[in-house]
Amino acid sequence: MKNVFLVTVLSIVCITGMQAQDDVKKPQLGVKGGVNFSTVVGDDIDRRDARTSFNVGLLAEIPLTNRLSIQPEVLYSGQGFDIREIDQDNVFDTNENIEYQLDYLQFPVMAKFYLIKGLYVEAGPQLGIKINEEIDTNPNNNGGDTPINPDDSYIRDFDASAAIGAGYKFGNGFFTSARLTHGLTDMFKDKTLFQNVEARNVVWQFGVGFMF
Repeated sequence: MKNVFLVTVLSIVCITGMQAQDDVKKPQLGVKGGVNFSTVVGDDIDRRDARTSFNVGLLAEIPLTNRLSIQPEVLYSGQGFDIREIDQDNVFDTNENIEYQLDYLQFPVMAKFYLIKGLYVEAGPQLGIKINEEIDTNPNNNGGDTPINPDDSYIRDFDASAAIGAGYKFGNGFFTSARLTHGLTDMFKDKTLFQNVEARNVVWQFGVGFMF
């Protein structure tokens, strides 16, 4: 009976040790991509139609403990909004489907906490650099793009946001994620035209990725 008990205890210890070793994570590099649903919000904005675009980029997961990691990323993020009836002052009012496209290079740094093996929640700051700005009068087809000269732009070149999200990381390295980013700074740098408007970027991101 004692031998059976000892064998059982040793088996449990060995299995627990193996699982603990499996849970010890090493730094990993990865790629990710997905779909964006972006718009703008603000007290002085009446209607906000979303632009559908995409995100793609690189990331690194750096473990601090078995459950907590820091995840810096570099992402291309297609953002912006549909400019139909965007504000109460009728600055952009139109009956056509026209998109104001704002593309950013985003640098999120996420604190990633695993609730159980594979399932995680995340939160962190994000800094964005605007790399393209244009109006697209035909967003569903080629053509219709009108680039905005940086000297004539009313949109700031930098954007600070806060991000929260959740996801699931599979044992084979693939993962899925959902994230919401909300701007912390006013988008407009020139208040001559937008003196009564304050707007912030808001983006929902859904995607998949792979950790090497």
